[in-house]
Amino acid sequence: MSLAPELPKTAPSTPPPAGPPGRRQPTSGAGALLLRLHFYAGVLVAPFIVVAALTGLLYTVVPQLDAVVYRQELFVDAVGDQPRPLAEQIAAARAAHPDGTLTSVTTPAAPDRTTEVVFSLPELGEKSHTVYVDPYTAVVRGQLVTWFGSTPVTTWIDDLHRNLHLGDLGRHYSELAASWLWVVALGGVVLWWRRSRGRRFLVPDLKARKGVRRTRGWHAAVGVWLLAGLLVLSATGLTWSRYAGGNFGSALDVLDARTPQVSTSLTGAPAVSGGHHGAAPVAVEVDPADADTVLGVARDAGLSGPVTVTPPAEATSAWRVGQVDQVWPTRSDVVAVDPSAGTVTDRVDHADWPVLAKLTSWGILVHMGVLFGVANQIVLAALAVGLLCVTFWGYRMWWQRRPTKDGRRALVGAAPARGAWDSAPTWLILVGVPVSIAVGLALPLLGVSLLGFLVVDVVVGLLRSRRARTGAPTAS
Repeated sequence: MSLAPELPKTAPSTPPPAGPPGRRQPTSGAGALLLRLHFYAGVLVAPFIVVAALTGLLYTVVPQLDAVVYRQELFVDAVGDQPRPLAEQIAAARAAHPDGTLTSVTTPAAPDRTTEVVFSLPELGEKSHTVYVDPYTAVVRGQLVTWFGSTPVTTWIDDLHRNLHLGDLGRHYSELAASWLWVVALGGVVLWWRRSRGRRFLVPDLKARKGVRRTRGWHAAVGVWLLAGLLVLSATGLTWSRYAGGNFGSALDVLDARTPQVSTSLTGAPAVSGGHHGAAPVAVEVDPADADTVLGVARDAGLSGPVTVTPPAEATSAWRVGQVDQVWPTRSDVVAVDPSAGTVTDRVDHADWPVLAKLTSWGILVHMGVLFGVANQIVLAALAVGLLCVTFWGYRMWWQRRPTKDGRRALVGAAPARGAWDSAPTWLILVGVPVSIAVGLALPLLGVSLLGFLVVDVVVGLLRSRRARTGAPTAS
């Protein structure tokens, strides 16, 4: 990273000291600057990235954990020929859960899955009570406290990954990791390309002797293979982060690229847009028999697969029915239905979404390991393990470069040489500084941490220069 030039510690005529044996110094200011940035970002930000990788690795197996832990609630004992009417299933759920307001009913995603009947209670806040009903027998299988449809286990792991169960304060860790991940990954690939000159770019040098050269080969080559996936994880993670995500949302508003919302108003009032997880529904008590009428109208309108049927927020509003098939090819069409007239009052098809809205939705589903099913989970797990290995090799190189001779021993290797700005080309300064400021404004935690690195680096450089000048007469 560095960044600040340091005053010479010896007389101007004295040549600069050579680096540690076997250490290849960059030949240009741009390379030196990038090397220092990659080094400091790797050393200081890598712990946050490691935590994100470990918790993300755990998240990749939540579908399997849910299937084991909540087998009773999520699955039926036997698949029947024909599901019972929704009204009957809702009545069974209400009998088991007499309190709360009915907020949604989600039909099974597979023949062996249960129907999810959701009730909201004021004391639960964003969470709800979900009653799981066997669609073929209308027998209640169980009840869980859920968060936007997620089971307690999934919710716990999701919170661990997002904020370490520390609330808004903890969200800083994941945003910092996502903000720096793409910088570290891209910078490392560029450095490896410069060093390898394109040779053995995709594979480590297996003939290299044990030591920093072999470790660097594994660190860099594996990083190249991970690059595309890490960039996707970084970008999609930032979309729902606290500060960068807010800026991303503002950009979508400016570009009119938000996910369009179906209007449930029977008077023509505009719809209200929700967030990534959607707004928590608020509903009035309705006639459960209307659910079957609404579902039938939606099926006739072409909404196949699993759907969520949402009662109206007020008596004068329409019901909402939306597809919830999140596996590729996704189905996300939504209709508003007036049960008294048996007609569709408004419709939003996924095909009509803005391109950015589609990409955002697909990217989030990829990040969650949902879009491509088990294959998606396997790829995410491989990315997490690969990232952990690359980080380990990075720290190992730092340790392997430590001086070991008598009088020069150190715990770890020295940082790349200071003074990179002195030899940096003018074009890099003119382009790089404005771009860095713009990126820092868009990704605030990246900008603040980079500024903090700069300040510390400048202060350390000034202190070392002052110490060198003070001690010079004594050393002569």
